[in-house]
Amino acid sequence: MDYLKAFLVGGAICAVVQILLDTTKLMPGRVMVILVVTGAILGAIGVYEPFVKWAGAGAGVPLTGFGNMLFKGVKEAVDKEGFLGIFKGGFTSSAVGISAALIFSYIASWFFDSKMKS
Repeated sequence: MDYLKAFLVGGAICAVVQILLDTTKLMPGRVMVILVVTGAILGAIGVYEPFVKWAGAGAGVPLTGFGNMLFKGVKEAVDKEGFLGIFKGGFTSSAVGISAALIFSYIASWFFDSKMKS
């Protein structure tokens, strides 16, 4: 049941994003920023964390989950270290995910060649 819930929630988030891309003139980069900021705002008002506990990876993996993770890291760092935590917390909380993305992207570049569309 957990897999089904995660699939449906993640799919719903992706469907909303696809509708945004298809029906507006927003570029993909701006939609990504909207997702991260939405996750951070929902985390700040206390809505996203219970949603992640209920939906599992379906809510934690998309970019809204990344925004929530950034918010949690900044909040914890500000509580511990004060003002400097604003600059440090997001990096600390998301370092593993960002590092994995960079490492696996680099490994994938060994096997696949990018081709420019002309």
